[in-house]
Amino acid sequence: MEREKELNELEKKLGIPFLSKAILNQSLTHSSFAHEAGVPDNERLEYLGDAVLKLVITEYIYNKFPTKPEGDLTKIRATVISDATLANVAEKMGLGKYLLLSENEKRTGGALRKSNLANALEALIGALYLDAGIGRSRDFLLDILRGEIEKVSAEDYIKDFKSVLQEYSQKRKWELPHYRVLSESGPRHKRIFTIGVRLGGKLLGKGSGLSKKEAEQKAAEQAYKKIKIPDRGIRGIISKVKKRIWMP
Repeated sequence: MEREKELNELEKKLGIPFLSKAILNQSLTHSSFAHEAGVPDNERLEYLGDAVLKLVITEYIYNKFPTKPEGDLTKIRATVISDATLANVAEKMGLGKYLLLSENEKRTGGALRKSNLANALEALIGALYLDAGIGRSRDFLLDILRGEIEKVSAEDYIKDFKSVLQEYSQKRKWELPHYRVLSESGPRHKRIFTIGVRLGGKLLGKGSGLSKKEAEQKAAEQAYKKIKIPDRGIRGIISKVKKRIWMP
């Protein structure tokens, strides 16, 4: 009964009533739980959901961007359906709360693990396809991913700010960006890292995330946007970079 209440709650959040509660439940069943309980896990549904996801997003961007070449469409799709994007979307949906996990997986932060969240969202898509068909699946996917499509298809969209910041520095013969952990907080299974990036001794960006990689990207994004904004004194700061010797 308790599980049924949880599934009803999730359905209301998603705005999707499932005809089969069993298939919805299976889509949220991690292999660690399934192994202990002797029930089916969500991996087959994940496989199906991945195929549905690719079809729906491919069809949508093909029709939305009639002048873009195949290479550009492929890049947009790859980013939109990436594990990182799916995990972020699943996290915003609060999907981790409804995952069935073994006790050990729970203790080690499995409900927040990005791979678990991304896989569960794909499995949910597969379950929805079997339960309601391609039309309902398309509506759901475009509802949760349309914003991502708009963002990554923009002309000035940058995915890897660390690489862009490094290239920007190299072209101008500046010292390379230097990243340093400024602080760590939170429990061991949900550590939050705050990282700063410096150019020429000046701290130009800070970012926080659940991994050092994520925090570095956010710091690089902040720094890059600062040095790209004219008439705010930043150019004067950056010009000094060429004259300084970097002291880490």
